[in-house]
This record gives sequence, C-alpha cells and structure tokens, in this order.
Amino acid sequence: MDRSQLSPTFIIPKGSQVVLTKDLQVSGAHKHADGSPLYKKSGSVGEVTDPPLTNEYPYLVRFADGHTVSAKRHELTVRRSDAPEDHVPKRELAAFEPHVFYKVLVGSRAFGLADEQSDEDERGVYLPPADWHWSLQPLPEQIEFKRMPDGRWLDHNEQTDGDDVCWWELEKFLRLALKANPNVLEVLYVPESCILHADVWGQRLRALAPSFLSKYLYQTYSGYVLSQFRKMKRELEKGRAHRPKHAMHLIRLLYSGITALQGQGILVDVGPYRDELLRIKREQIPFDVIFARALELDARFQDAYNVTALPDRPDVEAVDRFLIEARKSRAE
Repeated sequence: MDRSQLSPTFIIPKGSQVVLTKDLQVSGAHKHADGSPLYKKSGSVGEVTDPPLTNEYPYLVRFADGHTVSAKRHELTVRRSDAPEDHVPKRELAAFEPHVFYKVLVGSRAFGLADEQSDEDERGVYLPPADWHWSLQPLPEQIEFKRMPDGRWLDHNEQTDGDDVCWWELEKFLRLALKANPNVLEVLYVPESCILHADVWGQRLRALAPSFLSKYLYQTYSGYVLSQFRKMKRELEKGRAHRPKHAMHLIRLLYSGITALQGQGILVDVGPYRDELLRIKREQIPFDVIFARALELDARFQDAYNVTALPDRPDVEAVDRFLIEARKSRAE
C-alpha cells in the first residue's frame, strides 16, 4: 500500500497520476451537445495540477483531453496503488518464518559485551519456495520487526522495548556480504553459541563465509570508521555530544577489520578488548583519546592491508553457484 493510503494527511503531489473513484462533473462550461453536464467516469485517469494545502479542500485534476475536475481526496486514488496485481493476497509476516533457514543472535550477545539488560536481537536469512519468486506479489528483500516479550510482533519503528529482528532474502543477503557489509558479515561469524537455527542450507551458508572476504573489506571498514569519527569530532567542536556507544562500535569494527585482513575471519566476539570497549561505552575515556586510538588502529589496519593474503575480490562465482543451488532446492 502506498503512503497516500496510509496517512489521511498525505497530500498527493502535483504531477501525480490519479484515478477517480466516482463520476465527477467536468469543470467550467463544457457540456454535451444537448446541454447536459459532462462527466468524467469513475476509473478515469488524470493528473493532479493543483493540490490543496490540506485534504479538507479539493484537488484540481486534468485529463488528456484538457478537461478538468475538482475532486476531494476520498474521490481519488493514486494510480500506482490501483494496479490489478495489488489484489494478489499479501503474505502475512508469520508466513516467512518457516523459510528462515539461518537465524542467529547479534549485538552485545554475540560481541561478548552483554549484561543483564541486553536485548536478544536476531538476524536471519530466508529462502522462500520457488513459486514465491514467480508470483506477482514481490518478495521483500528485508523484513524488520520488534519481537516483544509477550510474543507480539510490532513494526520495527515502534518506540518500545523489544528485540530487533531482521531477516534478509537470500539474494539480498549475498549481495550485501559480497560488498563486505560489516553487519552482514558478522552474521556469518557469530560464535556457535549464538546460532539459533541452521538447517543444511544454513550450515552451507556459514561454510561459504570465507568466499566473501577480500581486500575490498579494507575500504568498506576503514573509510566508514574514519569518516564517522571525523563527523563526531566536528560535532564536538560545535559543542554537541558524541554517542559513546557508537564510538565503541567503530573501534570494534577496526579490531574486526584488522583480524580479517590477517586471515582470521571476522572478529565478532571481542572478549580480549571487552574492558577497553566498555570503558568507551561508559564515557570513561575522553573522545580525544578515543580518536587517537582510532587513528592508531587504522594505521595497523593499513599495515595489515599491505601484507594481507586475501584475494583482490570475493569469490563471486562460488556465491553465485550457492544461490542457484539453494533456489533449485526450493523448486523440487
């Protein structure tokens, strides 16, 4: 459903194509030859030429023949939302869960930084039946929601305590991993104790993890981390506070990147650096010291990059074969 159907305050922008939901009389002096009023029929498609300031007032809609009508908001639908394929029944969120073949705990639970109040945030990958790919109903590349203690699933934007859940469609997950997305790579390297579910394809996906590691990881990690630290520094110079938790994770990413370039995979459990990272999170280390530490770690990152044995690019062919085989398995 498009935004205009979700919010009664949404103003349909000028230039949008709309569909009349009822017959409306054409504006001005236009009439039939016999003098009777001229109408545009329900289902006619026009273009908004003059939207109102609020939906209490009418829209001016122009048609291909030059005629216009004055229409209230409830007398219009955005053409995009009136497509026939939208009548294919929507899949309920719960329908995707049986197809999540790999599911893990992430965040502080996986990092070895958890305390009694830590959430149990979850990430997963789903592999749907083949006919879902063939359907007019598009597959979501990413499904996000909050799982509440009482079992309810709420929209992920809800400002409430709950565990964050994110499931990626397999192809989307693989593409992100090939780009060395840190959040995605960590899903493949969480400790065994953080694996909630992994069927045969989940185990094969986890075994595929080294195929995603390449020198490309350096620019993904280093460029992002330093740009964020410089942004924090500018904010502090303007008298604004930095986010200590964010700074902690940026330092953590540098440790993880160094480990990866050294050929040891993605470091998720940062137990050896727990004290330092928690001191950053608790604002027990001044930002200038943290920034200097980031520069020091980045220099180590550069040194590791200069001597790494990782290939120039990830093994795209192996990943592609895996995707094809996985999808074929759902067509059987």
